[in-house]
Amino acid sequence: MIQLIVFLPLLAAIVAGLGNRMLGNVAAKLITTGALFAACAMSWPIFLSFLVGGQEAYVAPVFDWIRSGDLDVAWSLRVDTLTAVMLVVVTSVSALVHLYSWGYMDEDPDQPRFFAYLSLFTFAMLMLVTSNNLVQMFFGWEGVGLASYLLIGFWYHKPSANAAAIKAFVVNRVGDFGFSLGIFGTFLVFGTVSIPEILEAAPAMAGSTIGFLGTRIDTMTLLCLLLFVGAMGKSAQFGLHTWLPDAMEGPTPVSALIHAATMVTAGVFMVCRLSPMFETSPVAMGVVTFIGLITAFFAATVGTTQMDIKRVIAYSTCSQLGYMFVAAGVGAWGIAMFHLFTHAFFKALLFLGAGSVIHAMHHEQDMRYYGALRKQIPFTFWAMVAGTVAITGVGVIGFFGFAGFYSKDAIIEAAFASGTSIGGIAFFSTVFAALLTSFYSWRLIFMTFFGKARWIDSEHIQHGVHKTPEEAGDDRTGGYHPHESPWTMLVPLGLLSVGAVFAGYFFTHEFVDSAAFWNGSVAFNEHLIHEIHEVPLWAKLSSTVVMLAGLLIAWLAYIRHTDWPEKFVGQFRVLHAFLLNKWYFDELYNAIFVRPAFAIGRFLWKRGDKGTIDRFGPDGFAWVVAQGSGVTRRFQSGYLYTYALVMLIGLAAAATWAMTR
Repeated sequence: MIQLIVFLPLLAAIVAGLGNRMLGNVAAKLITTGALFAACAMSWPIFLSFLVGGQEAYVAPVFDWIRSGDLDVAWSLRVDTLTAVMLVVVTSVSALVHLYSWGYMDEDPDQPRFFAYLSLFTFAMLMLVTSNNLVQMFFGWEGVGLASYLLIGFWYHKPSANAAAIKAFVVNRVGDFGFSLGIFGTFLVFGTVSIPEILEAAPAMAGSTIGFLGTRIDTMTLLCLLLFVGAMGKSAQFGLHTWLPDAMEGPTPVSALIHAATMVTAGVFMVCRLSPMFETSPVAMGVVTFIGLITAFFAATVGTTQMDIKRVIAYSTCSQLGYMFVAAGVGAWGIAMFHLFTHAFFKALLFLGAGSVIHAMHHEQDMRYYGALRKQIPFTFWAMVAGTVAITGVGVIGFFGFAGFYSKDAIIEAAFASGTSIGGIAFFSTVFAALLTSFYSWRLIFMTFFGKARWIDSEHIQHGVHKTPEEAGDDRTGGYHPHESPWTMLVPLGLLSVGAVFAGYFFTHEFVDSAAFWNGSVAFNEHLIHEIHEVPLWAKLSSTVVMLAGLLIAWLAYIRHTDWPEKFVGQFRVLHAFLLNKWYFDELYNAIFVRPAFAIGRFLWKRGDKGTIDRFGPDGFAWVVAQGSGVTRRFQSGYLYTYALVMLIGLAAAATWAMTR
């Protein structure tokens, strides 16, 4: 069964990709969507078997892959609790995204290619999460990178989409370089790339040192940090996060698939898979925690100023990934995976809900041209509200809560319970990030669905985007009417809403408290879990308090006193500009990396290529040869006496040279 789950999407991608327009839109969509729903239907029983049936981990061999000296890499599929969780996350979200794309991409002329890319991406992600060795994991790792490049740049006629695809590809190559070095180092130290063998031998390597860059470094710290660099790139952590917001240039279903539940969570999955390695290095654990907390804080601050509805959710994704790494860094591996699981539902819901809004507004993404849409698109409105209460963590302790109430709050409590200084900093950082999360999430709801209908008399909407001046005429109020999305888009919203509402409530015990559920697939710190249950009430309530505070501030600023945002910007222009420009990371990287790279390229082009190679090549020796060929060509007259004269001259010259010697 596991072989079918993994390879069905690949087969569908090949058929749809090669068949393309000859196959037709409907056939391509049926094949790819059917394959993903079949994979999803087979994944849930596997998950449930680990959840309630006590299923033991197993490995399904596929074939021998690489044998070279001590390197023996077999292509096999590992299925344990960690894999089972990722299987349902990847296949469920991907299947719903495929169905959603039926409506969202209905007018696109190149649908078979799009659906083929979606299925290819899903196959690569499934290969990553079922890998039993690091080489196979790297294969899936690079596969999702390739597929994301193709999907982000799907609308290749748009320069911005091409630039975003290239940026995502290049930034991820930086992280992947560290990841590959980590794999090389791991093989050097352990003599194998088999993940079970590495994790079994890891505790014995604690405290050992290895030579690196002319000095001795703790072996496990070095390996874990190199591997974590790869996770930083793939999961858009602070410093390597810049590709994620720009990736919104791809179609909205791509945003949901890549940035909600799959590609960006690959780094979290990899760190959790290798958790016994990280447990041997307190330094590496501290670095993971620090990067996670600063990412959660940074992305939440930037999200408060964005006006593009998809970018707000993109920075929210970046922030929530920071939460997951905080949990991993303090040793709450099961809780990190719990938030990954619940986040998949409510973040995919928010992205697809945003896509439904964009579809209703004829692809306008600026929230300043929304407003009062709750009566125009009521189903989308309630779905977005469900996602918002899930991500902000609405709930009542001991009674009921939405998904984020259980998973995100558990991370905050784990940071408090860790008892370390970095854990204490992470606690306050994540609480503050929760305040900002609540603010920008409800800000999105209020700007989009409440207040004045700014699309009614907006020249930008009526004349610039949705109507030509000739079509609109003088009818500014009745010329455009938002509409609800088709059923193919609303059904995924409804199903994901169920997950956003109930996923935390039904699964919190297994993910957080049950060592038997994880069964060794991740490290399990029972002492930390005990300390989490002993966290004082004020710490447990802190996230709820800031959630309510964020909601209140957003309501006051965007419903009650709508002049507040403008006054705030006028009062704090420098701070607003700093946040609006994303802490000026793009400008900083442009100055440090991009401009010098272009300068080096221009120098090598003008001085090296043209000034040296062309000068002494095509314009130098090649020119001499060409001129000499022109002269000698004149002797090729076709007359016998000319050839005889040339021969005599040559013989005379040879004889003269011989006599002078």
